Amino acid sequence: MKPARIGLALGSNLGNRLAHLQAARDLLKFLAVPGEPFLQAPVYQTEPVHCPDGSPDFYNTVVEIAFDGTPLELLARTQEIERQLGRLVSPEPNAPRVIDVDLLYFGEETVDAGNLVLPHPRLTIRRFVLQPLADIRPDLVLRGDTASIRGHLLHLDSPEPPLALVQANW
Repeated sequence: MKPARIGLALGSNLGNRLAHLQAARDLLKFLAVPGEPFLQAPVYQTEPVHCPDGSPDFYNTVVEIAFDGTPLELLARTQEIERQLGRLVSPEPNAPRVIDVDLLYFGEETVDAGNLVLPHPRLTIRRFVLQPLADIRPDLVLRGDTASIRGHLLHLDSPEPPLALVQANW
């Protein structure tokens, strides 16, 4: 059986943001099935969304890997990557963070496990996720949806300003 293709959003708004994204990407490569494509979108600078006042801008991107395991196993592994890279637990929702790794989709699976909902319920309303995902998987249609990622981006009604390209190849 072919391993599932997994979309992961990466974000950082503390310290050397690009270095944090690179470190997370490199650790995710160890989780990916060897020999399968590893896709990575450009890095964009984005304004914080629903974050505390004064939060620094984010660097955001999306990667897609093949993973041979369960969604909950991958969640545990990505949370370990966050801890390894210095993410601290904050009592304040959406507080600034060194790294954030969010599962966006897990092949054709749907999951509603409380701490994990897939496909990610806000994926199609967030420009900072849709734009980089459209760069690598524009024609992807998520399970339970009828529009492609490109279609969602083209019809996005969001107060988020356009994203600023930071680095195409990182």
